[in-house]
Amino acid sequence: MPGTRFPIPGALAVLCGLVASQPVAAQVPLGIRTASGLTISPVYEGWYENPDGTFSLSFGYYNRNFEEIVELPHDAANQLEPAAFDGAQPTRFHPRRHWGVFTVTVPADFGDQAVVWTIDFRGERTSIPGRLHLDWRIDALDGEAETGNTPPMLAFAEDGPRGAGPGGPWGEPVEGVVGTPLPLTVWAWDDGRSRGSVVRAGRTGVPVTLTWFKHLGPGDVTFAANTATVPIEGGKATTVATFTEPGDYVIRVRANDGSGVSTAGHSQCCWTNGFVRVRVTR
Repeated sequence: MPGTRFPIPGALAVLCGLVASQPVAAQVPLGIRTASGLTISPVYEGWYENPDGTFSLSFGYYNRNFEEIVELPHDAANQLEPAAFDGAQPTRFHPRRHWGVFTVTVPADFGDQAVVWTIDFRGERTSIPGRLHLDWRIDALDGEAETGNTPPMLAFAEDGPRGAGPGGPWGEPVEGVVGTPLPLTVWAWDDGRSRGSVVRAGRTGVPVTLTWFKHLGPGDVTFAANTATVPIEGGKATTVATFTEPGDYVIRVRANDGSGVSTAGHSQCCWTNGFVRVRVTR
C-alpha cells in the first residue's frame, strides 16, 4: 500500500516511531513536551496461547501528545485487517504510550498470516502487523521467571469467570441511558508478589490498582472516580459512568499489581484488562 509504513513490533516500534513514523514537518526535539498536534502509532506487543489452542494477539499504541486525547472512529483511518477482526481496537487514544490495550483471537491454524492495525492520522499512515513469530511470544502470563509473579485476576461478578492478561475477562453487556449515571463493578485478586527482587521487598502485599477508561464509543464518558484499590486477597470496586451520546460503547478497566507500574508496561506479569459492553439509549 503506497505511503504505508510497517514498524517493527513492541518497544522497538515505538522507538522507531520517534524517528521514522512522523513527517519531517511534525518532528519535535525529544526534550520538548508537546501538548497536542502530534501523531499516533499502533504497536504490536506480542502473542500468547489460550487454553483452547487459539492465540491472542496483543496490541497497544503510542499517542505522542502529552495532553491531547484523540478520538478516532472505526473507519479507514482506524482499522484492523482482515475485516473479520475489525472493531476490537480503541477509538479513544490517551496521551503517551499505552501497552496491550486490546487483543484479537486467531485460530489454532493461523500459521504465518497477519492481523494488521492501521492508523491514518494527521497525514501519517502507519500499519503494524501482528504475527505468531516465536520471538514475540508473551510468556509472563504463567509467572515471571525471577519471582513467579502473575498478573492480577479480574471478574465482573464475585463468583463469575476470572481472567488475566491483556485480553482479560469480558463482563455481561449492560444498558444505560444518556446522562444517567451507570454503576460498573469489578472484582480483583492478586498473588501478592511484585516484579523484581528490590521492588518486591518493599511492595509485597500492595493492593491492586484499578483504572477505568472509555475504550470505544461515539460520545464522551466521565467516571465519578476513574481509579480505585482492592486488597490482594480479593474485593470489589464500583465506579459510576455517565455517557453523553447514545450508541454502543466498550469500557475497559485495567488492574495493576504492586510492582510500582502506574500504567502498564512491557512486563506482562503485572497488569490485566477487563472489558464490558454498554448499550446507551436516550
